[in-house]
Parts: sequence; C-alpha cells; structure tokens
Amino acid sequence: MPVGDLLPEITLLSGAVIIVLFAAFTRQQRQVWAVGLALAAVALAVLFSILQWPWPPTLTFSGVWALDGPAIAAKLLVLLSGAVAVLLSPDWMRSDRRHGEYYALCLFALLGAIMMASASDSMELILGVLLSSVASYPLVAYHRGWAPALEAGMKYFLIGALTNTLLAIGVVVLFGLVGDTDYKRTAEVLGTGVSPLALSIATAGIVLGLSFKLAAFPGHAWMPDVAQGAPAPVAALLTVAPKIGAAVALARFVTLLPTSQLWPAIVAFITVVTMTLGNLAALRQTDVRRLLGWSSVSQSGYALMAVVVIDANERALAALLAFLAAYALANLAAFTVVTHLRGRTTLDDYHGLAHSQPLATAVLVVAMLSLVGIPPLVGFFGKFLLFEVAIATGYGWLAVIAAVNTLVSLFYYLRVVAVMMFKPQAGEVHVLGSWSWLAMLSSVGLLLVASLGVEGGLSLAMRLEFVG
Repeated sequence: MPVGDLLPEITLLSGAVIIVLFAAFTRQQRQVWAVGLALAAVALAVLFSILQWPWPPTLTFSGVWALDGPAIAAKLLVLLSGAVAVLLSPDWMRSDRRHGEYYALCLFALLGAIMMASASDSMELILGVLLSSVASYPLVAYHRGWAPALEAGMKYFLIGALTNTLLAIGVVVLFGLVGDTDYKRTAEVLGTGVSPLALSIATAGIVLGLSFKLAAFPGHAWMPDVAQGAPAPVAALLTVAPKIGAAVALARFVTLLPTSQLWPAIVAFITVVTMTLGNLAALRQTDVRRLLGWSSVSQSGYALMAVVVIDANERALAALLAFLAAYALANLAAFTVVTHLRGRTTLDDYHGLAHSQPLATAVLVVAMLSLVGIPPLVGFFGKFLLFEVAIATGYGWLAVIAAVNTLVSLFYYLRVVAVMMFKPQAGEVHVLGSWSWLAMLSSVGLLLVASLGVEGGLSLAMRLEFVG
C-alpha cells in the first residue's frame, strides 16, 4: 500500500506522539517549546498536502481513503485552522502545567477532521468522527477549575455520545443492506434497489451523527457553550475544523444515495431550522463568544444548502468549498481578536474598543462583515454561490429563507460593531502578547488576500470533484 499517500496524516500523528513524549520528560517552564513542534508538524502536513494537489484523483488503501481535490482542499483548511489555534495558544496556556500535551490533542483533533473529509468507507468515517470527538472533549474542559468549561465539556461529551451512537447505528444498518462499508460498493448496491425503510433509517442515523460535528440541528446545542466556556484558542479550532471535515464527509456520502430518496428534503429541513435557530438565538446574546457560537450554528445551515443540491448541480461542490473557506477565514479572524483581548466576553467589555485597540477592532469588523456576506469580502462570494446553485436547482424558496436569515444576522453582528465604535470606553483593556498579535494579523491578512484573489480561488474550486 502506498504509505506516501498518507504523508500529511502520518506527519500529524508523528508530531502528536513526539509532543506527548516531549511533555512527559520536560519541566513546566519549557512546555511552551511544544508549540514549535506542533507548528512544524502542521507546516510539514501543509507542504505534503500541496504536493499532492496535482495528483490525479484516486482511491487508496484498498479504496477506503479518497485522495481527491475536495479532500485536499478540506485538509488545507483544517490545517490552517489548526495553525491559527496553535499560534493563539502559548500566551493563553502559559501558566498551565499541562501545556505540552495540549498541542498533541490539537493535532489529534485535526487528524480526526481530515479523516472525515477523506473517508471513502463508512468505518473510516466513524473512526474520523470518534478521533475528532475524543481529542476535543478534554480540550473543551482544559480549564478544569472553571465551571463554564466543565459544563461545556460535559454537554459536548453527552451530545457527542448520543449522536455518535446514531452514526454507528446508521452505518451498521447500511452495512446490513450492502454487505460492505466501501463507498464505491455501497453506491453500486444502492443503485440496484434496496429496502427504502432500512435505507431511510441508515441515512437518518448518518446524517444525524454528522450533524454533531457540523453543529447543525439537532446536534447543535454544544456549540454556544463550547464557544463561551472552552479556552478561546480551542473555541477557534472547534468552530471551524470539525465543521469542514463533516460538511465534506456529508456531501461525499449523500452522492451515494439514490436520487429517488427523500434525503434532499430532509437535509433542506435541517438547513432551514439550523440557520433560523442559530440567527434567532444570536439576536439575544450579550456574550460575544456565545454570539459567535450561535453564529457558527447558523453558518452550518448555509453550508448545508450546497449539500441539498450536491447531486443536482455540478457547481454545488465548488459552492460548498468556497463557502467553507470564506467562513473559516472570517471566523478564525474573529476568534483571534477575542483571544487577543484575553477572552473578554461580555458585550460591555467591547465598549469603545475602537479607541483603545483600533487594530483589533478593525480585524473584528472585517471578520464580522465577511460572516454577514458584505462585498467585496470573500464571505459575500461564498454565500452568493450558495444562493446561485440553490435557485438554479429549483430551491429558490431555500435561497429566500437564507437571504432573510442573512438580514437577521446583520443586526447582531452590527450591534457588536456599534458598541466598539460609538460607546464610551468601559475601562482599561489588557491584551495577550506577541503570539496572539501574529495570529490576528495572519488571519486577517489571509482573509483580505482571499477577498482580493477570489476569482482565482473560485475558478480553482470549480475544477474539484469527488473521485469515483
């Protein structure tokens, strides 16, 4: 088997193991050195992923691992989110005695998200979801002396246990129908006709299981608690990386299903509920981190618009990847500001921030405008593509609901902008050190570069397709 096909994943795994060993034999004062090991592992994984880009799409390792454009694009986005989270962590975690192994958990969480995006076998999909979940649970509750972190970790774990069970049940039922877990074989058997009831149960289980990692209804309830209670760098990571892996995994899975099934209607229902619930809940938030958590829920609803029409429109996959890239860049930029401000979380803390921290304010404003979808920022083009493919495929009503939800979201994003710009300063503002500055400037720089080069990025995304 060509081990070289998995060089990015092997690099992450090796880096995590090395960091665990390093942390076990290193004094607390030197634990911060683990950040260099984590960044080196992520950088090498990015390099190997870029080298894989020109390769022809293929299934490797007996067909269980997809090495195609969407998988590599998702891999790069996941690694980017990991790099930003790692850059944010040294100043935030410096006083923690378990600082070293924290980075190993981050790398394992990244590896799980990548496995989800690359899975071409339902058992590998389960392994990716479980690895991502198991590594994320302790990250959320890493500040074990703080009650909100423990509450968020417990809620995350309980919802994950339920939805992961539903995912496993769905995969087992699908295996009973097909006699195999391989996606290619699954598509062949489903095309010949199987029990509609059993297939509906299997599809429901898998969709509900992936809704947990997507933070989509009904597996969404953990997201606002994690965004508020987890360490801010972890919140930045978990609002982006699992969502990317799960969205690509769900899109890849539904392409196997017969078009006669009702799954597009089911996913469309989840889409509407997710975006509407997320935006309405965000309206009443006075905590900026929790607001960004509910915003993340609503963004999952927009992403699912592309999944609804993935079989009916050849541009839907490109729309999904473009939107995920735009969301990732904007959301990471927003959380770098929150982290830079030492996790300042209530809306009152942001009063007059433009006067004391003009650069951080500018970054947060740009990030939120991109999340809304204001041109010429890249978030506008991501949403525009989603609306376009939905309307072109006969889901104009879905695009209208999404547009109304976008208008609703404009209110709560601009409310944060307004208090930063026009309210009197609340008091002295303390910020983290040079690492958070680097992460903040890097993230907003990537967001602006993506906005300027959006045409080239979209043309590249249009050429990506699933293998098989």
